[in-house]
Amino acid sequence: MVQEGLLSVLNVNCLVIILLGVVVGIIFGSIPGLTSTMGVALCLPITFSMSALNAIALLVAVDVGGTSGGLISAILLKIPGTPSSVATVFDGAPMAEKGEAGKALGIGILYSFIGTVLSIIALIFIAPSLANVALKFGPYELFAICLFALTLISSMVGDNVVKGLISAVMGITFSLVGYASIGGANRFTFGSKNLANGFDMLSVMIGLFAVAEILKVGFEGLDGKKAILMKYKMKGFGVSMREFKEQFWNMLRSALIGIGIGILPGIGGATSNIVAYTAAKSQSKYPEKFGTGIIDGVVASETSNNASIGGSLIPLLTLGIPGDTVTAMMLGGLMLHGITPGPLLFQNSGVLVYGVFMAFILATIMMLVVEYSGIRLFIKVLSVPKYILLPVILTLCVVGTYGTNHRLFDVWTALLFGVLGYFMAKYKFPQAPLILGFVLGSIVEENLIRGMMYANNNFWAFFQSPIAAVFMVLSVAAVIYTVIKGVRSHSGKKSAVSNG
Repeated sequence: MVQEGLLSVLNVNCLVIILLGVVVGIIFGSIPGLTSTMGVALCLPITFSMSALNAIALLVAVDVGGTSGGLISAILLKIPGTPSSVATVFDGAPMAEKGEAGKALGIGILYSFIGTVLSIIALIFIAPSLANVALKFGPYELFAICLFALTLISSMVGDNVVKGLISAVMGITFSLVGYASIGGANRFTFGSKNLANGFDMLSVMIGLFAVAEILKVGFEGLDGKKAILMKYKMKGFGVSMREFKEQFWNMLRSALIGIGIGILPGIGGATSNIVAYTAAKSQSKYPEKFGTGIIDGVVASETSNNASIGGSLIPLLTLGIPGDTVTAMMLGGLMLHGITPGPLLFQNSGVLVYGVFMAFILATIMMLVVEYSGIRLFIKVLSVPKYILLPVILTLCVVGTYGTNHRLFDVWTALLFGVLGYFMAKYKFPQAPLILGFVLGSIVEENLIRGMMYANNNFWAFFQSPIAAVFMVLSVAAVIYTVIKGVRSHSGKKSAVSNG
């Protein structure tokens, strides 16, 4: 069965479909506003006339290419192509500004490949076990994990804690706009029907990064805005063996974060890349260098967001539970072909399952080859004059934000957050806490309410779950550690001033 499944993909028809899927995914991922989710959605109708294996192979290939493709615009244009590449901007873009765009792209591509491969290994060998563990994660556990992730904001606030906390509170507040998912309470809508569903994540990301950068260039003028890097030399993927060894634990930790978060329904790569980045920063010996253009941040972000692809497929194939929007569409594609994912899938459709695994592996290899081959072409983006490039980017942003939900309101949302992002950058408010608060705020709230309803308004019931209790204790420990670290840093500065 295993051999048949693996060999079922090795035909010209399926290989061409996988290659086309990867290319389409990279295009959709690299253009701001056109995400892998949109690519999969557009390809779904095409799969109706295909066999089940070819259909799922195409959707997996688009997802792999799209998730990795987001790093291209994140590094070269300072705009995340997808929400999964937000953290890549933090260090990838500064590397490009320093003349290391080729190295940043090479490292991003390599660790995208590694993260995906590690998630494939988890998917093939330990999927049933991981899925059983995921089943134990109810509202208590999800609340505790997301609360712990929010405490990582402390490592993202920079030198000014007050500004960092204000940014985080703004993000959480924006995430609460609209009708509550539980109870239907109307919050911060001010009578506007457009705000009933809240702010779209893609519109917020495009506004904070793309529109804010365009406004910044517009106010500062185009002088000095030409690309630093026109020619570059890069050996291999731009990472030395010494650097690869130094990044091993960062890579492994980020992959585990990506796989773990990918398994949990409703969270996905948009969260995993930020969590992995903040974890890498908090564990680093030189956290002050993050955001200045070091490879650690690119490694963490790109390893984790691609590892979440395989993670999200684990509950889909083993339990029939989609982990995110993309896997929900894959579930629809499987059911259209008369295949019901779940515990019996490996027994009843073993050839198909192992065929999907093989297609996943081939798509990952093709992604590596296609993106690495295109580095020279990608670099040429830096040679395009800003007065030509920025209007094109703004047009793509408008098309992308409108195309997601076909609402002009989303375009205005992107412009609003663009203005906010510009003033945040001008007055040195960090963007990362706002993004993490926006992504996790609604998840924390939803699972807190569910848990309280389940426990009959007894909050201490959260501590009766061993998993939740561990993460709650870790959250408290993280806050205490941050306070102690801040006090020591403040006292150290005071003593240095007095001695001086």
